[in-house]
Amino acid sequence: MRTYQQKTAETAHDWYIVDAAGQRLGTLAVRIARALSGRGKPTWTPHIDNGDHVIVINAEKVELSGKKWTQKLYRRHSQYPGGLRTQTALEVKAKYPERLIEMAVRGMLAPNRMRAAQLRRLKVYAKSEHPHAAQRPLPLPLGK
Repeated sequence: MRTYQQKTAETAHDWYIVDAAGQRLGTLAVRIARALSGRGKPTWTPHIDNGDHVIVINAEKVELSGKKWTQKLYRRHSQYPGGLRTQTALEVKAKYPERLIEMAVRGMLAPNRMRAAQLRRLKVYAKSEHPHAAQRPLPLPLGK
């Protein structure tokens, strides 16, 4: 019996849509990362990028538990002396609500060469409108 290895040419990237309204950020990021990496598919192969496209709408209505809106910090550095910039989750949400989900999903994906390609298939929108109606996205199943 031979082990099946999926080829890159055989991959099919489906389209899924997720409504982030009222959902916890971490749980939502895990579900999205699994769909982007293709781990929910029976043909998953570690070195082949067979994940799906994921559209996230209502990113501004995502929830965090407890006091995380004021206590969770996002840091970035400009690589200059004294260039550390820190923002709370509430400040990030006020300015760029999409970025909360993008950073959470980025942290859930494997840090390898496929992560950039997987993140390109993630589309996050703050409101409920999106320009991907032609792709006819399906709702993301809970198990994926």
